[in-house]
Amino acid sequence: MAIRTEELLLNVGPQHPSTHGVFRIVVKLDGEIITEAIPVMGYLHRGTEKLAENLTYTQIIPYTDRLDYVSAMTNNYVLVNAVEKLMQLEIPERAEFLRLIVMELQRIASHMVWWGTYLLDIGAMSPFLFAFRDREIIIDLFNELCGARLTYNYMRVGGVKWDAPEGWIQKVREFVPYMRGKLDQYNDLVSGNEIFLARIKGVGKYDAETAIAYGLSGANLRCTGVNWDLRKDQPYSIYNRFDFDVPVSTGGDCYARYLLRLEEITQSLRILEQAVEQFPAEGEIMGKVPRVLRPAEGEVYAGIESPRGEIGCHIISKGKDKPYRLKFRRPSFVNLQILPKLLVGETMTNLITILGGIDIVVGEVDS
Repeated sequence: MAIRTEELLLNVGPQHPSTHGVFRIVVKLDGEIITEAIPVMGYLHRGTEKLAENLTYTQIIPYTDRLDYVSAMTNNYVLVNAVEKLMQLEIPERAEFLRLIVMELQRIASHMVWWGTYLLDIGAMSPFLFAFRDREIIIDLFNELCGARLTYNYMRVGGVKWDAPEGWIQKVREFVPYMRGKLDQYNDLVSGNEIFLARIKGVGKYDAETAIAYGLSGANLRCTGVNWDLRKDQPYSIYNRFDFDVPVSTGGDCYARYLLRLEEITQSLRILEQAVEQFPAEGEIMGKVPRVLRPAEGEVYAGIESPRGEIGCHIISKGKDKPYRLKFRRPSFVNLQILPKLLVGETMTNLITILGGIDIVVGEVDS
């Protein structure tokens, strides 16, 4: 006699800690197996893109801080970079170095938040504490530079708002070997742990064709063997001056994505090591920019490599001090689209593993 089960409808979130924000998934269950998963987003929607139409270009910058709020520096940069491309501005070298340094520090800090919270999701407490302890060094560096710890409002069209204070570059230089040592400890603690491997190896697997079809980027794309990183393939800022590798894996599962993000920290440290050695001793931090920004009529798209993948900014200008239309390509939102496909046939336990492995920030999902 066959066992008869009834379909169960279950809400995960919008306040569940493992949804990484105010995000909800409606799942249909046959016993422990997921038969359908429907993401429900929009709880954090603030209308940033529409608000931008009534803000000057400089006034929009603080709004970008609130998108991916654990990677605010890269959000700042993608907006100002788009405006600079539209206005064909020349950026002083010292300003570009400062921008690159803070973006790579931000990449490390973002991956550390992900590493700590991901391990917390699947049952490990200590890694979360270690990650936030070491991330605090970067947050303190940002606080010294711009007086803020999370939403920085640091970038400006034409450069940056504040120069590095005395001794700041030396602190960044000292952070590099410190973080390398801690990264080795992270790997020793977690990466080979058999319980951890049993939870994530082979889970949430997909191939390169699927990743491309869904428009995935960042580690979610590179885990399938696709070597694509905008810092290398469509260089911006001064990334073409530095020697670093783009981590790629063919595993396609949560474990591959885990290893890639840790290796990305290693490569960011390589970039920082070179940047602090080449950092100009003096120079301007703002280019020649008109007091009121009025880009010529036209449109532009600028895309950069954020910790979560390609973040882009599309601006349509009518020659006024406010954009006629502004649209962000948000990697958290795009990468999330594959979630329903990955969850069908999985258990509830693996739902948490797969969602955390995608690495979303809900502020960027909702915009």
